[in-house]
Amino acid sequence: MGLFDKKNPFQKFSERVTDFILANPKIDEEFLEELEEILIISDIGIETTEYIMEELRDKIKKKYIENPERVKAALTEIIAEIMDKGDRNKVSKETPLVILAIGINGGGKTTSIGKIANMYKKEGKTVMLAAADTFRAAAADQLQIWADRVGVSVVRHEEGSDPAAVIYDAIQSAKAKNIDILICDTAGRLQNKSNLMKELEKMNKIINREFPEAFRETLLVLDATTGKNAISQAKAFSEIADVTGIVLTKLDGTARGGISITIANELDMAVKYVGLGEGLDDLKPFDSMKFAGGIFNE
Repeated sequence: MGLFDKKNPFQKFSERVTDFILANPKIDEEFLEELEEILIISDIGIETTEYIMEELRDKIKKKYIENPERVKAALTEIIAEIMDKGDRNKVSKETPLVILAIGINGGGKTTSIGKIANMYKKEGKTVMLAAADTFRAAAADQLQIWADRVGVSVVRHEEGSDPAAVIYDAIQSAKAKNIDILICDTAGRLQNKSNLMKELEKMNKIINREFPEAFRETLLVLDATTGKNAISQAKAFSEIADVTGIVLTKLDGTARGGISITIANELDMAVKYVGLGEGLDDLKPFDSMKFAGGIFNE
């Protein structure tokens, strides 16, 4: 089974490239300029498009590519290289592990936490959730629904309470129960960056002090359907948090998959998970070769 069996977010891009190649049997400068236009209109940023075209020209020259059909294979190779961040594409397998999930409200953060918890539980790990988004009404209730569905516990306080206090209590509980994975939901109020930054700093300070032996991940959850807004969010959050990786949600609900390539190239951020459906098992660990190969259904 391929990565994009349900719905290919690159379908339009794939069709445009395939149709263009079939209609243009000769690789020349005009061919390359038109291909560049296809990349730009497919939500791949200008800077990333220029990089891809530079690499493609280099491959055409070095590998003596004359058949346009081979251009698809070369593009797949270049995109895989952009997306491949080595070990940074993998979430730490070491335990105990504390994951801070950050991102704006509505981006699929709480849902992703539930699905990541499910993934770890299936691996035989013990998981606990911390409802540290105390600002948004019903955020803890939403997290509780996912926890009940997966079969894990949640540490929560009243709405409006100090998020850092939730983290503190969650750490004490996780340590007492020898929990392998603690996943913390956080507020997504990006419009108030300084407050959010202080909040995250306070949480990190408590984790460092109370749980110094824990391995750490800070995962930024981005909604692929928001296109260029996702890049703005990634830039903004990278200014206030030490982001270790991206969870790209709703990739099955967009034709704008190119945004993932732009994020990996221009922000040098590693994608760790991709969301490809509504189901509990539809969040997948990222694989750069499967991802790039899936673009042209290879």
